[in-house]
Order: sequence, then structure tokens, then C-alpha cells
Amino acid sequence: MGGTVQQRSVVRVGASLIVASLALTACGSRSEDGGGGTATKTAKIGVIAPLSGDLSALGLGIQHSVELAVKQANDSNAIPGWKLEVDAKDDEAKPDVGKTAATSLSSDKDVIGVVGTLNSSVALQVQPVLAPKNIVQISPANTNPSLTQGANWQSAPKRAYPTYFRTCTTDAVQGPFAARYLFEKAGIKKVATIHDKKAYGQGLVGTFTEEFKAAGGQVVAAETINPEDSNYQAVISAVKPSAPQAVYYGGEYPQAGPLSQQMKAAGLNVPLMGGDGIYDPKFITLGGKTSTGDLATSVGAPVDTLESAKKFISDYNAAGFKDPYAAYGGYSYDAANAIINALKESLKDASDVESARPKTVEALGKVSFEGVTGKVAFDQYGDTTSKVLTVYKVAGGKWATELTQDLAKK
Repeated sequence: MGGTVQQRSVVRVGASLIVASLALTACGSRSEDGGGGTATKTAKIGVIAPLSGDLSALGLGIQHSVELAVKQANDSNAIPGWKLEVDAKDDEAKPDVGKTAATSLSSDKDVIGVVGTLNSSVALQVQPVLAPKNIVQISPANTNPSLTQGANWQSAPKRAYPTYFRTCTTDAVQGPFAARYLFEKAGIKKVATIHDKKAYGQGLVGTFTEEFKAAGGQVVAAETINPEDSNYQAVISAVKPSAPQAVYYGGEYPQAGPLSQQMKAAGLNVPLMGGDGIYDPKFITLGGKTSTGDLATSVGAPVDTLESAKKFISDYNAAGFKDPYAAYGGYSYDAANAIINALKESLKDASDVESARPKTVEALGKVSFEGVTGKVAFDQYGDTTSKVLTVYKVAGGKWATELTQDLAKK
């Protein structure tokens, strides 16, 4: 009832807009008049990351780094005849929300690739949505080995999805790296482990435990928490009697910071160590003064020390984003540029995005260039060929670099 007049006027306005836009397109595509402007086609690069909530500092750094790469590609006319756009979706760090984001992107005929996700548990839901549509996905942050090499990655690695790649190294490297650091460099022989039951945390603790025991260390307690917990007294009471010299935590900073703070307050005054999921200034804010001496490993070398990252950092700062590039900015910029490099091949003679998708998957597998974080290239599983990791330690209220190692150069 009612509204018919309104609807009719909307239709009329809509029709005149369409006519106007057709006229514009026609002007734009007449190249024989010496104007030289040919119609540009649009391809979109999606982003799936937490843009709100606890982990948004990392997610927004991913989004803006992709936006920077895309703006630079458009400015330099990297793919003649094509304009790139970024379509960023918030996954809230939740698998089901990530799946919905992937479904929305995969049903858009202009989406050619996706940078994301942050969380391995979210990637498990996103991969099977993008793969059937031949939409490439590059994660700057997923470190769970099963995403590239399947559930039996330790005994029988098998590529799970030909469309999935990553620019960061995995927990198959990161967990053991932490274990060797604690045992060999820090002289710690007894460790307790705690994880948050999510794919990332559990995987990290698994590879850490195996290596720590193989080195001759003792895991004196192995406990878990629920990601939604904020009071960790029960797990601290379970761990404390075993007198560990350090606690190795698998999970992210929203839980790790308070856990560190509560451990120390309860008299378990030993360093907490975690993976790249805790390497963020917010960990120190949440952990408070007693977080001094806590440790984290993260993928790559510290970006601000890399010659190869100087231009990225100055361009990022000049672009005026209100959020920092954070832990995965360099990897996200490299991921976006890896897709853009592949598009130079796949879109060259393409009439539309959908038909260019299979060729993009193929071209991405062969990409090789010097990126912000080092050499960007992928192995037969879609994993990065670069295996650089760094240990950081909290000192003076900041993460300070302890040790950077290239594990590809044994």
C-alpha cells in the first residue's frame, strides 16, 4: 500500500542515470577520435580480515596495505585497460562470519583475488568457498601448516586447494624455532604449554612441544583455556605446582596479555612466550609492567630494519591511513602485489574477470619478485619459499628484537 508514486519516481531517476552512464561510457570508449581514452574494465581484490573487535589493529593494517598496493598499481597503469578496486570485508575473526564474507565476494563476477585471512580457523571456512570459483587467496598471516599441505602435513603433505597461497612462513617452522630458542639460547629446560583450542594456537603448541622434547626439554604441564575466558586463575593453579621455567602460549594477544599479567600476580613469575599472534603492542598494554621479559616469535625480519621496506613504510605513512601497518602490513602489501603481478599476465587479453580466474591461479604459482619482506615466490604447496623468523622480547614497554634467523639457510 502506498509508495507506488515513490517507486515510479525512483525508477525514472534510475533510468535517466543509466542513460547518462551509457552516454559517458560511449564517450570513454571512442578511441578513434584521437581522444585516446579506452573504456577501462574493473577487477576487484577482496580483503577478508577482522576490521572490528579485539584483533582489528592487525586486520586494518592488512586492509590499508592492500589499498596502498592497489592505488600504486592504478596510478602507474600497471594493467593497461583495467582499473583495480579493493572490496574489504570484516570477518570479526570468526569462521562463520569469514565464510559469509567469502560467499559474498565469490558471487561478485568482478572479484579476481582475495588477500586474507588473519586467522587460520577462519581460512579453513574461506578456502572451500573461493576455490570452486577459481578465486586466488593469499594470506599474509595464516601459519597453520594444514592449510597448504592438508591434515596429514607431517606424514603425507598434499596440497589442499590450488587457489590458496601465503606470504608468511608456517608453524611447522615457527613452533620449532621457538622451542630451539628457549632450550638452546635461553637455557630453559622445563616448560608448561597452554593454548586456546583454536586451529592456530593448537597447531603452534603441537609443533613447539615436539621440537622441545626432541631437543631434550621437558613439558611439565599441558593445559588449555577457552578463548572467551578472561579469568585464568584455574589454569594458572594447574600449571604453577609443576614449576615451569617458562610458559609457551598458543593463541593471540587479547588472551595472552591478561594471562601473562595474572600469572605474574599469582606468583608464577616466568616469561610467557607465544607466536606471531601475540606480537603486537596491545599485548604489552594488556600484560602491564610485569610483561617485561615476555617473548614472541613473528614471521619475517622486523620490517623497519629492512632496506627493502623503506619505500613501503614511507609510502604507507604518506598515504595518511589512521591505523598502522601492524605486524602483517608488509606481508599484505607483498600479497596484493603478488596478485597484481599475476594479473599482468591473466588480464592482458581477458574480456572479463571470471574467464581470467584460472589463468590467474596459474600465473600466481610462478610469481617471483623482490618484495617488502624479501623474495616473494611460492613452492608446490603455495607456501612462501622464504623462512625468516624473529624472536622479540618485551623491554622498556616495547617489543625489542632478540634474534632474526633465516631457516631456509641451514
